[in-house]
Amino acid sequence: MARRHTGRCLCGAVTYDTGADPLWVTVCYCTFCQRATGSDRMIEPIFERDGFRFTAAEPTIYSLPSEGSGRDIHVHFCGTCGTKLALTFDRWPDRLGIYIGTLDDPGAIAVTPENSKHIFLSEARSGTLIPPGVKTYARHAATTVGIPLEPTIHDTVRTLP
Repeated sequence: MARRHTGRCLCGAVTYDTGADPLWVTVCYCTFCQRATGSDRMIEPIFERDGFRFTAAEPTIYSLPSEGSGRDIHVHFCGTCGTKLALTFDRWPDRLGIYIGTLDDPGAIAVTPENSKHIFLSEARSGTLIPPGVKTYARHAATTVGIPLEPTIHDTVRTLP
């Protein structure tokens, strides 16, 4: 049985219910994600958009074109406190990613070699540690038309230059 996950912004005005477990977890090191999180990466569980629901106030949306694909990324955030909650993508209209830290229980979704992929290692900060056994990509995990790319998987911890 699929497990639902709930989350919210800092002030609690915008809440959500994922409706199911994530399809996978993306760990992204691109400069967009670094700026969006104020960190060196974003951990983003990806869900089917159809099952996901905002359950209180609707978020405000800020849209901008992706530097990678040129297609718009939509950042869903609380208009009151500014917390970024989710991303939707013109490139993948049936998917939605959440900022894992907005979950009521961020530890409820494990990030494992089996369910995750690490993308945009080409933009990661020097000294970033990449765990062994995970699927890694220099940039996207698929071409702009959606064809999956072959990952690189390392046997030992990798420290990025």
